[in-house]
Amino acid sequence: MDSGGGSLKMLDTQSHAATQPRTTHRVWSEIDLDALARNFRRFRSTVPESVKMLVVVKADAYGHGAVPVAKTLVREGAEMLGVGDSHEALELRLAGIDVPILILGAIIEGEIENVVSYDISPCIHSTARIEHLQDVAERQNKRVPVHLMVDTGMGRLGVSRGKVLELARRIHSCSHLELDGICTHLSSVYGQSPEDRQYTRAQYDGFLDALNGLAGFLKCRPDGRPIWVHAANSGAMYGTEPPFNMVRPGNILYGLNPDSATQQSLGIEPILSLRSQVVFFKDVPAGTPISYDRTYVTQRPTRIATIPVGYNDGFRAHLSNQAHVLLHGQAAPVIGKVTMDYTMVDVTDIPGVDLGDVPPRRDADRIRAERRPSGSPGPFRGATVGQSVIRARGARGGSWSCDRTERADRATLRRDRRLIIVRVSILGFEAAAALVVAARHLPCRRRARLP
Repeated sequence: MDSGGGSLKMLDTQSHAATQPRTTHRVWSEIDLDALARNFRRFRSTVPESVKMLVVVKADAYGHGAVPVAKTLVREGAEMLGVGDSHEALELRLAGIDVPILILGAIIEGEIENVVSYDISPCIHSTARIEHLQDVAERQNKRVPVHLMVDTGMGRLGVSRGKVLELARRIHSCSHLELDGICTHLSSVYGQSPEDRQYTRAQYDGFLDALNGLAGFLKCRPDGRPIWVHAANSGAMYGTEPPFNMVRPGNILYGLNPDSATQQSLGIEPILSLRSQVVFFKDVPAGTPISYDRTYVTQRPTRIATIPVGYNDGFRAHLSNQAHVLLHGQAAPVIGKVTMDYTMVDVTDIPGVDLGDVPPRRDADRIRAERRPSGSPGPFRGATVGQSVIRARGARGGSWSCDRTERADRATLRRDRRLIIVRVSILGFEAAAALVVAARHLPCRRRARLP
């Protein structure tokens, strides 16, 4: 399933077909870390060298596996990692990742001890949190870098513009806190209407006003390090507003850029494929209703393939009667309503489809996400991929591993950096209009050889 503004790629494992054992997986995902690295380098080439990269790996790296994704991006040169909460930050620290980590969301009082202890930077949204952080940092004899988030129109988190100077002064007065950055979140950068662009411009101008009021706090620190200023996420990078000295790429690194023209011009690749297998066939006459509420009735004798993927797995209900899946390199239309556990597709015009087939998976086999159903939500409205997808496999360079465990074994990750276990997949964005369907075989336990 392609989760954004690019194509869905079928990775080549045809050479392994003769030795593939049967899979016990209903549905699985494949993550290509080499493609992730290439995406990072292509994005990095568009950003001035003086602008640093805060790469966003929240929500288990958008469902791609936070630890292996973060390690790949750090090896490629990411200067900082952004996460959603302290638990995500601790997972990265416990995996041995030692670059600066910024919690982009809020922290609660019970998390502060670990945040300070593990050298994690929080965003500041209130005076009360400043006091708590100062108390804990003083007790642990630590100096905590913090980023002051300004609410310029998102209305979710952040300090109102009228209180920015007050909180900056309070941080500056704390002996164990250090103002490391100033940031905001632009709410409408993916919108294409004049109103969206006008609102984004107003947010940007409001942030500039806040920065002007903080001019005395934005000078380089005594050791020469700058105060980081960041507003541009993936959607804001290619607008009219220039970046500050730090950017926050997220979905574009995973091939989820909503602007397909930008994605194509940069050569950005989707790094995840969601795959399943055919479990049942049925030949029905014309006039046969399919699935709940009879929203589709066959117009001819039809061969129906049933695939064990439904909205419980993240293949959303709005894809009913509109999406396609890929079988033997051809697009098969989804017919009838997507159910909780199963989806039906019309394979009448796709010869040779049968249980147990392993269709060749070639780089050319892909379904464009631009074909998402009309009226479906925009590109980046997250959808949860269910527990059944957690049995994931991934690799660099085309050799794949699989594992049924739901938590990545740390020793295994150290031994084979190319193994991906997608634990809590929050990928499956609603733009996805494609599901790659293989048949009953999946190469398991084929470990990639490390260089």
